[in-house]
Amino acid sequence: MRADFDFIIIGAGSAGCVLADRLSADGKNQVLLLEFGGSDRSIFIQMPAALAYPMHSKKYNWGYESEPEPALNGRRLSCPRGKGLGGSSSINGLVYVRGNPMDFERWQDEHGAKGWGYAQVLPYFKRAEGRQEGGDAYRGGDGPLSTAYGTLKNPLHHAWLEAAQQAGYALTEDYNGFRQEGFGRMDMTVRDGTRCSAAKAYLYPARKRPNLHVVQHALATRILFDGTRAIGIAYERGGKTYEAKANREVILSGGPINSVQLLKLSGIGPAAELRQHGIAVVADRPGVGANLQDHLEFYFQMACTKPVSLYGQANLLGKARAGAEWLFFRRGIGATNHFESCGFIRSRAGIPYPDIQYHFFPMAINYDGSSLATEHGFQAHVGPMRSKSRGSVTLRSADPRDAPKIFFNYMSHPDDWEEMRACVLLTREIFQQPAFAPWRGREIQPGADCVTDEQIDAFIAEHVESALHPSCTCKMGAIDDPMAVVDPELRVLGVTGLRIVDSSVMPSITTGNLNAPTIMIGEKAADHILGKPLLAPSNAPFYQSPNWESAQR
Repeated sequence: MRADFDFIIIGAGSAGCVLADRLSADGKNQVLLLEFGGSDRSIFIQMPAALAYPMHSKKYNWGYESEPEPALNGRRLSCPRGKGLGGSSSINGLVYVRGNPMDFERWQDEHGAKGWGYAQVLPYFKRAEGRQEGGDAYRGGDGPLSTAYGTLKNPLHHAWLEAAQQAGYALTEDYNGFRQEGFGRMDMTVRDGTRCSAAKAYLYPARKRPNLHVVQHALATRILFDGTRAIGIAYERGGKTYEAKANREVILSGGPINSVQLLKLSGIGPAAELRQHGIAVVADRPGVGANLQDHLEFYFQMACTKPVSLYGQANLLGKARAGAEWLFFRRGIGATNHFESCGFIRSRAGIPYPDIQYHFFPMAINYDGSSLATEHGFQAHVGPMRSKSRGSVTLRSADPRDAPKIFFNYMSHPDDWEEMRACVLLTREIFQQPAFAPWRGREIQPGADCVTDEQIDAFIAEHVESALHPSCTCKMGAIDDPMAVVDPELRVLGVTGLRIVDSSVMPSITTGNLNAPTIMIGEKAADHILGKPLLAPSNAPFYQSPNWESAQR
């Protein structure tokens, strides 16, 4: 294989697959895509309902976990990261949430991410998307990433939406469109009953091009520099060491954990930390690995008094029947992630836009499948969207095979506890509405006796889990921001020839799941890298509650 390329992309995840497609599209650029994992051709990846399996597989998951979290009784929380083509888009929950328009307004107005306001990013969301129901002013109809709605056949979804209205909340026709706030159908990245990962959307078609070179099972160990210019990458494969040169740019798309580790191993990061591990400093950037953000959630679970939940299909016969229907027809309960309805609300008056997200699920079970359901039930995954806690990713050693230290510092800000208590009380109110009367049994968890602040806090500390949205560790910002790692064109500050394109560049976490905005970042970055004119800004308006200052709903 050739050893020199125009562009080298590290990581075939949500953003890396987008770049591999867009940068190789005209046939002129020689593009190398390096990926540590292997193929994504597994039934457990492709079947939407089997989403828990690849998340637990060492073959498809880096298997990271946090350092002991002091506010969570010293627990280490799982931090899965996708390994293989498609990256985390091949092991995630297939939920498609762009974020609230005001997230991107904050990026631009508060964080110095010029050109990343809602008007500028909406066209790139649209370019990426191929919505089953077609495009409009907000949605894309013919892009590579397929999105679809579930069938909402389970009556519990309708009870959820009706109960929300009875509690005084509005429905939204499209939370990815004009109005996020409210309750409605949930989008998923599914095409013809199968997972539409970034690999399927972007990489599969692009691999037919002779100018795109994909190397799997390759561990990037160091960015090569000539002074402060990135000129290539060193990597290991099959016990051998290789070097590849980049005539134009090296692009890191390893994600919020791996991109940080590779930057630091290559001499870019806080100088004191690098010297501690004997690494020569190329650029002293204190923001590398700082600003780590995530979403936490817990499962508010209710017993169901009638046999309508998915528990009835959770036995061997039910799984075999669902698997056969999916294998032969790509339909049935195997063809959905079952997160088919949702909600976005504000925790209290004075919050400008939603800061609590719901995924409704017609079964009482852990998201990752780690504990089996024992009875018919249903649950809402609920958690705050804008925690004020900040963590970090630091090196454990100078060995690229040694997992870095991931410390989220969860629940370290007092406001986080207030928001979590609101999650408990507001969700309990929804489940007590008349719409759930035909189905509602006892409250499995937190439990009817979990009512005081102290009891709720104890429940949260013991039961809260990561929603698996680590981000913001190489934040985008103005060039005079000492904690910024990349500029608004995603160029690494302090060096040349190097960019970062993944969820680590988010200056602050978005309101919802991160796959959709990460793919958008890849789309917009491709135009910056190629020097193309940016897509024309949108003039589509967006919703903000007119009484947000005085009312919670």
